[in-house]
Amino acid sequence: MDLRLSAAEAGQGSLLLAEVRSAGPLEEVKSEWDGHTILFWQEKARRGGLIYRVLVGADLEQTPGQYNLGVGAKTQPGEAVGCNVEVTVRRGRFATERLQVEQEFVQPSAEQLARANEERERLLTLYATATPEKMWQGPFRVPLDGVKRGSNFGRRRILNGQPRSPHGGADFPAAAGTPVHAAQRGRVVLAEALFFSGNTVVIDHGLGMYTLYGHLKAISVQTGEMVGAGGELGQGGATGRVTGPHLHWGLTVNQARVNPLEVVKLLASP
Repeated sequence: MDLRLSAAEAGQGSLLLAEVRSAGPLEEVKSEWDGHTILFWQEKARRGGLIYRVLVGADLEQTPGQYNLGVGAKTQPGEAVGCNVEVTVRRGRFATERLQVEQEFVQPSAEQLARANEERERLLTLYATATPEKMWQGPFRVPLDGVKRGSNFGRRRILNGQPRSPHGGADFPAAAGTPVHAAQRGRVVLAEALFFSGNTVVIDHGLGMYTLYGHLKAISVQTGEMVGAGGELGQGGATGRVTGPHLHWGLTVNQARVNPLEVVKLLASP
């Protein structure tokens, strides 16, 4: 049993791809990372045999240091096998930005704050659920046509002069009405207006991976709907806490907030 990583270390908010290779088939391949059990998927190796892969996310605010990535499995005769590797999580380099937004999004009323807190808990509950099925098929794409780069991920924000939480997604300029597409196949688990992110869609791709699309002008999918890679989710807009029209694209992998552009790079077609 051989464990390989796409890199020896991970910055805060980044993603690693781990691969397990074995001389024979394995069952119940799982890993422990930062207190969470993460699930592998199985693929055929180019030269025959099987490989087992898992995405390992270092959360945007994960404490820098050494972490153990332990992998366990069973051979088909039922013998328990395992291995582990130390992964270094280093501090990210994030700029600070100062923005002016509507005051209600900096000092919400008691009713608005209660709504925002309830929505946050709902999202955390969603992200804590790892659907055992791998629903995506192939590489991930950026949600806008003709766009390859986003900005602002991880930036420390000062809104109307007050420090706020770091920016947990990548922003893409998008005029109101611009079609927004699913980054990959998955099930819509949320499609509604939220206080901070405005009209929002969240897709469960399976195995603990979720993408979020925020500030939409309009939503064209419903909760429970299966969407394919590139399927239209709605239109770019300026709803929620914004300074202008754009798309906020977020990625959560096994409860870790990571830069969504990392999954485009790591799962690109060979």
